Amino acid sequence: MAVTGRADMQVHSDLGDGLSSIEEILDAAERARLDVIALTDHDDIRGAFSLRDLAARRSSPVEIVTGVEVTTRSGHLLALWIEDDIPMFCALAEAVARVHRAGGITIVPHPLSYLTFSVGEGALRQLERAGGEWMVDGIELRNPSWAGRVRVRRAEWLNANLLHVAATGSSDAHHCDLVGTCWTDFAGRTAADLRRAIVERTTVPDGRGWSVREHLDGAAKQQWRSMVRQPFRRARRRVTGSR
Repeated sequence: MAVTGRADMQVHSDLGDGLSSIEEILDAAERARLDVIALTDHDDIRGAFSLRDLAARRSSPVEIVTGVEVTTRSGHLLALWIEDDIPMFCALAEAVARVHRAGGITIVPHPLSYLTFSVGEGALRQLERAGGEWMVDGIELRNPSWAGRVRVRRAEWLNANLLHVAATGSSDAHHCDLVGTCWTDFAGRTAADLRRAIVERTTVPDGRGWSVREHLDGAAKQQWRSMVRQPFRRARRRVTGSR
């Protein structure tokens, strides 16, 4: 009997603009019986390293993929299996190529959405024409938020008819209670199995949408962190060169 694993490849912590600690996130992932998660704070990979170390110390059954949600000039991009930050505000194709040269995988989160900073159809078509190291590896077709669902039918059509990359699902959780609300099914259980499934385009997105209450719970605090605190912190890091 084939084994199917579950991965949540977009989660945010309070080290970035999320509301929950890495300890709370790992607890939630274990309760949800996820096999793999990726911490993808905006433009800052440090939390992913901390979560990976925590999981190792606890001998957690959840395997951690290091990642970051990169702010490119064309929208957000998930960079997974990397060990260093990707520069903010670079061109989308450059960011994709940098991730690939670093041995990583790229996924477009909440594609085409006009409710959050997202990669649009024109930019995806340009990547497809360029191909090679400039082409993304996956596209998120199951996201529980309104922002992630608003253009999903068009994104599904675009992938089926033009892009032909791995279809993924992620919670985009900024609160631990929402970890694992959407996920990616894949053959196997390990991060290596997940990566293989992405490359082979055999992943299946799954999960549910958020309720109104789930959308609103902690939304004001999270938006303050996203729009005020984190941009200030990122600007300070760029000026001082601190890690």
